[in-house]
Formats: sequence, structure tokens, C-alpha cells
Amino acid sequence: MSTDFSHLMSRRGFVLAVAGAAASPLLPPARSRASAIDERRITVAPGRARISGPDGPQTPVWAYGGTVPGPTLHLRQGEPARITVENGLDEDTTVHWHGIRLQNAMDGVPGLTQPPIKSGESFVYEFTPPDAGTFWYHPHADSLVQLGRGLAGALIVEEAEPVAVDRDLLWLLQDWRLAADAQIAPGLGSAMDAAMSGRVGNVITINGTVPADQGVRAGERVRLRLANASLARMMALRFEGHRPVVVAIDGQPCEPHEPDGGRLVLAPAMRIDVVIDMQGDPGSHHQVIDDFYDGLAYTLTALAYDNAPPLRTHSLDAPLGLPHNPLPQPDIAERQEIVLQGGMMGGGKLAGVGGMMGMGMMGMNGGAAWAINGMSMTGDGHEGMTPQFTLKRGVTCHLTMRNVTAWWHPMHVHGFSLSVISRNGAPMPHRQWQDTVLLAPKDVIECAFVADNPGLWMLHCHVADHQMAGLMTVFRVT
Repeated sequence: MSTDFSHLMSRRGFVLAVAGAAASPLLPPARSRASAIDERRITVAPGRARISGPDGPQTPVWAYGGTVPGPTLHLRQGEPARITVENGLDEDTTVHWHGIRLQNAMDGVPGLTQPPIKSGESFVYEFTPPDAGTFWYHPHADSLVQLGRGLAGALIVEEAEPVAVDRDLLWLLQDWRLAADAQIAPGLGSAMDAAMSGRVGNVITINGTVPADQGVRAGERVRLRLANASLARMMALRFEGHRPVVVAIDGQPCEPHEPDGGRLVLAPAMRIDVVIDMQGDPGSHHQVIDDFYDGLAYTLTALAYDNAPPLRTHSLDAPLGLPHNPLPQPDIAERQEIVLQGGMMGGGKLAGVGGMMGMGMMGMNGGAAWAINGMSMTGDGHEGMTPQFTLKRGVTCHLTMRNVTAWWHPMHVHGFSLSVISRNGAPMPHRQWQDTVLLAPKDVIECAFVADNPGLWMLHCHVADHQMAGLMTVFRVT
């Protein structure tokens, strides 16, 4: 395996700090005009956050740039970025730029694409985002613990021309399991969570705090970017009295459409961009409800209209569609199939795990609980992982994913976006491209992508407990 580790650099005299992510002075690239590279620097370090609200106790967290979530990074489509990540933790870390179609050496999988960033060291990530849209960043080392302690941030790649809306808002959603004193509850990596639905918490935050009402004005048009950065919680959001229109999924524009049943289903790692025309009356109040889990619906937040007169009396006269990204179109395909296996089934038994080549895992109170095609790959990634399949560069891969388990799995592919063709034999509408595809129990999903990006690439469930307990594989593009 040929892997470029040249971007790792030791920082003698590195002082641990919890500082805001700041843009350092722009530096000229080696072979371009000055000020062409967007320079950023982010410190990863322990910190404290008032997750339960501004008047609540502080919770010890791990943070990017001293905040939970980390600073929202705004990049420009087609313009190069250089982001230096400094590790102020007492353990290894990396950063995965989730959904960005970048070169393999920048993908952030320890051992597979780069060495882990050791404590007191830093790594320079350099890439040029080819696609505009809503993405995010998070660790791919000790994933369950580091995500569970707060390491996540949004990455927005701006379109060349702004979309016609009055406001562009982000809700980065996180789910926490907190004890009564607002400390993160023990038990990260429990065998029960691993074999079932994962570590679902008891506190949900929007942009790092328990949400208050969201102020809006009658007549305005809002682009709302929703991103689920939870360890395991699935969400299905209903905006009472409103009709959100989906314009992008996982950063990729789709045909504008209202969601089925008015519910926006967001699994961990998924993003959905919606446009909402605020048609409520001045002074009115409308709940946003999450009702994914049967019998456990709750009010996430509310749209609270101010008393100002409507900004306009009719909806904004502007198209809803976003400009398409330069995704290569699938052609005649080579077929591959993966089967998701394992997990707790009826009678308290693990299905299909016996005899698999699980590698065991520290912190999971046992070995593998899941497998793909009979093979468990546990943890975060490491050197020498055996590819599930190999594709020649430029070939189209028609990938079938079969979920034979009793649980939901958001399957995330690194380095590519998938054209979702069908679900359980029914064609998928609205021209959907996704990097994280949610499979319900017993689902069969057909999708396709052009293998135009060489390297070893991860494919795994983004319920962190499931990934760490074996629901992970790799494939190679040569």
C-alpha cells in the first residue's frame, strides 16, 4: 500500500490551548498567485460547554477551537484550502472531512490514509472541494469517545453564486447522554448499545445548546441546513404549519420536493438542506417535532414569529433548485454487493456473528457484534485492512446493500457520492445523490458511482457503536 504521510509534522514546543479557529494570514501556494489558498488552523483540546442551556452547569467536553460544535468552516467551491489541525488531546486523533470528494491521503482514517495525529503534533490537510453544499468534519480515531465528547463541526462549501433566500441558517444537531449533574454519562462502548440501536442520549442540542425558540419573520424565505452529528439517534422532523422543500441531500442538490408525510428523516451523518417560506402569522408559534421513535415524540424547538409585519405578502419569486455539482454520471456497471449482518435479534441472540473473523475491540466489553459479508472490521481503521472488492479507476460500480439485521444503519461511503437508484425494488425519485444512505431493517438499496478517485476507501455504518463493533469495510480503487 502506497500512502503519503508527508503532511504529518511534529510541533516542538506546542502549547496546549483551547482557542478559537482563526484564519492565519493567507500564504501564496507554490505554483499559483498569492492569496489563492484558504488557510485555517484548528486546535483540538479539552474544554467546557453549557450543553444544558446558558444557565446550566458546565459539561467537560472535547472541542474544536474551544467550542461545541466546532467553528463552522466556510469554503468556496473549486478553491483550495489548507487546514492545520493541532492535537491538544492526550490521545491520537484525525479529522475526516465528511462528504468531501477529496484525495485519499486527506481522508483522515488513521493507518489507512494517514498516521494518527499524536498528542502535541499537527497535520496539514489540503484539498479543493469540488462540490458546493453542506458537509461536516469529525474525528475518525477513537470515534465513539471523541464524537461522544463533542468533536464535530459543520463545513459549508459556498456556491459560486448565492441562492436567493433571505437567510441561510444551520442547525447542527447532537445527541448527548448526560447524568443528572450534566456530566457525560459513563458507559461509552457498552456491549448492549453496540448490539442494538447504539448510544442514544437523553439531551438533544442545536448548535451546541438545548434549543430555545427559533426566531423568524413572516414572509421571509429561509434556507435551513440540517446536519445530524449524533452518535446513534435517528431523527424525523416535522415543521408544524409549514411545508419545507428539500433542495439538497448530503450536500448534493436534488429535484426540489416536499418530504414524504412532511417528515425529514435524518440519520447520523446525514444532511438535508430545505427551503422554508415562513407563512405563519406575526406573533404565532409553531412546533418542530421529532417523532422518529414510536411513542417517543418530543418537541425539538419551535418557530417563533416576531410581531413585525410580513416581509412580503407572497412567496419569493425565485427558483428553488440549486446548481448541480460536477458529479460523474454512472454508465454500464460492474456489480458488487454487501450484506449487513449481526446485531441483537429476537431471543437475545446475536445473528450471524459466530465464526466470523472479528478482531476484537478495546472498550466494547467483548468482540464484534456486526459483519459485512461475513467479515468484521472493528475500530476506526488501520494499516493492512483487506479490501472487500477492488475497482479499476473510471469503472462504474453498481452497489447493492442488503440489510438482513433488525436495526437501522446509515451506511457512509468515503470519497464518493452515490446515485441512489432504488429501495426495495421501487425507483428512487428526485435524482438523489448521497454519501450516507439509511437502510431500514430488511431494506435492499441499489446505488451506483463512478470509481474515479483512487485509493483505499472506508464504507461503514455511521452509528458509531455499530462501526466500532464490526460494521465496517474498505474497498480499493486502482
